Amino acid sequence: MKQQIINRKADAGVANLIEYVMISGILMFLMVVMMLLVNTNIMEGPADQVSSSAFTDIGNGISARIVDVYVTAPYNGTISTFIDLPDDVAGKDYFVEIGQGIKPTDQDVTVSRDYIYSKVSLAGIGATRGVMGNTTGRGMNKISYDSGGF
Repeated sequence: MKQQIINRKADAGVANLIEYVMISGILMFLMVVMMLLVNTNIMEGPADQVSSSAFTDIGNGISARIVDVYVTAPYNGTISTFIDLPDDVAGKDYFVEIGQGIKPTDQDVTVSRDYIYSKVSLAGIGATRGVMGNTTGRGMNKISYDSGGF
């Protein structure tokens, strides 16, 4: 009779160990699933929203600088200025392009990365002077005007 009681106690210990291992395994699996979801929903969503706002600010800054060059441009000659854009937004590179807007006389500054972009009007000078070019945020960027054209 004593021998049966000892075996039952040993079985109870193994059952508790198996229960602990199973519950720990399930919790670890749920933790991995949560980590994957947290990255997508909690970190990337706000970063994309911040990037969109930053792209709008960058586009407005470039537009203002181009208008400043246009206003001070000489009748005959050249003028250049340098603009220092942020190297990256939310830890990633971006691309700036100045191109045609919706109407043929309009021009837009488009700041983009992947599927996030912002279009800012070029402050109305597109009808009088054609502006074109592209750049990235890395390094110093140059805005130039030449009365003879490029």
